[in-house]
Amino acid sequence: MKKKLFLAGTLALCLFGITACSKDSGSSSQIEKGDGIKVMLTVSDGSDSFRKLLVAAAEDAAGQAGMEIDVQDAAGSTESQMNHIKNAKDADVIICALCDSGTAQEMEVLAGDTPIVFINSCPAEDYLEAEKYVYVGSDEEVAGKLQADYVLDKYSSKSELNVAIIKGESTHSATKGRTKAAKATLEASGKKINYVYEDFADWSTDTAKDMFNLFLRTGQPVDCVISNNDSMAIGIVQSAEENDLDFDDLPILGVDATPDGLDAVENGQMACTIYQPAKGQGEAAVKAAIKLVKGESITKLEGAEDNGLYVWVPFESVTKSNVSSYR
Repeated sequence: MKKKLFLAGTLALCLFGITACSKDSGSSSQIEKGDGIKVMLTVSDGSDSFRKLLVAAAEDAAGQAGMEIDVQDAAGSTESQMNHIKNAKDADVIICALCDSGTAQEMEVLAGDTPIVFINSCPAEDYLEAEKYVYVGSDEEVAGKLQADYVLDKYSSKSELNVAIIKGESTHSATKGRTKAAKATLEASGKKINYVYEDFADWSTDTAKDMFNLFLRTGQPVDCVISNNDSMAIGIVQSAEENDLDFDDLPILGVDATPDGLDAVENGQMACTIYQPAKGQGEAAVKAAIKLVKGESITKLEGAEDNGLYVWVPFESVTKSNVSSYR
């Protein structure tokens, strides 16, 4: 899918300090009034750290806009999520964080004439439609590229790297986009890249920890661990601590800049996390929802593509040098 050129430019400015990017990036413009609009938000897993922040941001934005918002937690069940949408008879618009990005079409059929703003997990572009079915989020491939860029910079003098990749849910667009871009960036460097371990930990701290403990028993060398999110990266941190590994020699990278992730970066346990702006995404989703209910295009929203299908909120790289800016 095509991404706006300004997105890369904004990221470059954030990374190199040419402009002041903050934790609330993408969430500064005033929210249009949506008095009386009823929105049903169905979230794939409300216990997930990042999704909690995303839902809270959407609730806050909806409150500011004068909207009524009903939040439903599918707890990882596509069947439950389908029931949420099927029963949302009074909703003027639906905001949906899909359990499975491949079920977008089924959700649209169940929604009938009710427009949907997809968040957190991006459906295939074939299932999006301007002014009816749109996606609000951050470009997952940018997150993976930023992680790989950090690794390549740290090991600029090495010609061969041993990389472990801890992935999220197999059906999630973030898992696919982040992993694909991280690999592509590493391989484009000209270095020999050995993927010494790669598996799905489904966003779980405990699962990631258990996986890495098993990997360490093999005795294989590893130069870095690229994790698709902070929760799994924390599991790698816990495993590394239990096995007396030196964090300076094993950079662990996550995504989301959750409070736990920021603590780990500040303490030197994680080398880098990629800030995914939950507040910016939550607000942008509500702004898009208002536009759809009013029969208007989302193209005037900040970060929107001209095709009216996407609103992008930029990722930002967070290391020990700038972590205080994200508190």
